[in-house]
Amino acid sequence: MPTKSAAAKKLVPETAAEAAKPEDTAPPPAAIVTEAPEPAPDAAPIAAVTPAEPEEDDEEEDDTPARATPTRPNGGHHMMGRSQAIAPGGRIMPPPRAMAKAEIFEEGDHVVYPTHGVGKVERIATEEIAGHKLELIHITFEENRMTLRVPVAKARTAGLRKLATRKMFDEALNVLRGRARIKRTMWSRRAQEYEAKINSGDPLAIAEVVRDLHRNAGQPDQSFSERQIYEAAMDRLAAELGALDRIDKAAAAVKLAEFLKTVV
Repeated sequence: MPTKSAAAKKLVPETAAEAAKPEDTAPPPAAIVTEAPEPAPDAAPIAAVTPAEPEEDDEEEDDTPARATPTRPNGGHHMMGRSQAIAPGGRIMPPPRAMAKAEIFEEGDHVVYPTHGVGKVERIATEEIAGHKLELIHITFEENRMTLRVPVAKARTAGLRKLATRKMFDEALNVLRGRARIKRTMWSRRAQEYEAKINSGDPLAIAEVVRDLHRNAGQPDQSFSERQIYEAAMDRLAAELGALDRIDKAAAAVKLAEFLKTVV
């Protein structure tokens, strides 16, 4: 049995070269985000969103028949749909971010970043970050006075995409024509699902939120928290429609509101 002194000797490097071995160089960062600058004195403060209080929902349960998920041979995996996974603590996990197709971005392009909505490519430049040279896409969000820097190599996995095509946005408008599909669950759970859909950046998922929370004349009014989420979803759709039609967001919001009035 080895003595304590023998065991201690094993902890000492055998050679001076081994003791002086430098540490490995840190890998390059996956993404760089520039925080929003301090707002100007005359800028209106951004209202904070108050978490919704849990409450029971008496609305109609969705009667759409569930689709059976086929089993793929050879242990294949299916991509998740728009339904969210639930963490052990009961928190709604956001859907896996859909990987955008490979696109080439240029200065002046309007783009959509999943968690921030519509922005504009200000410039693409190579910068040195933590000792690594990275080609970064500088995206400005004028309304929030924020600049986001996304490495070109990570743009696709981050979900950065160009504006939706007219065909895709027409599909989103068709979603608005559908019947609301509201689950019989607590509002706090549904609110988390709606927020995850908004932050997915998918216009079809965002349209589902607008469809479910929209109220026509004669229908019960929205609660305060419902109204907040509804307006956030409408804001995302209006911003993309405005950039697509080359009109301002306010005019696009009016256009969407007029469209919703035609939905029975």
